[in-house]
Amino acid sequence: MYIGRVSGTVVATIKDEAFRGRKLLLVDHLDLDEQPTGAYDICVDTVQAGVGDRVLVLDEGNGARQVLRLAEAPIRAVIVGIVDELDKQ
Repeated sequence: MYIGRVSGTVVATIKDEAFRGRKLLLVDHLDLDEQPTGAYDICVDTVQAGVGDRVLVLDEGNGARQVLRLAEAPIRAVIVGIVDELDKQ
């Protein structure tokens, strides 16, 4: 899992059936200072996140498919939460 920031949406006219009806978002990985690391994922949105939101991403394929209740699908990363506050000590 990691914390990221939604930087855009992904639109695909032709896609695998597992993505039909699902919103795809481009998410930049953030470091502990909330700065982009240069890494990113295309994630399936499960929490109605939007551009600019800080989100919690599950980036492990099997877990992602379990969240979506899909036995087999080409899905690796899902947004599972919107981060309201981050307190690091």
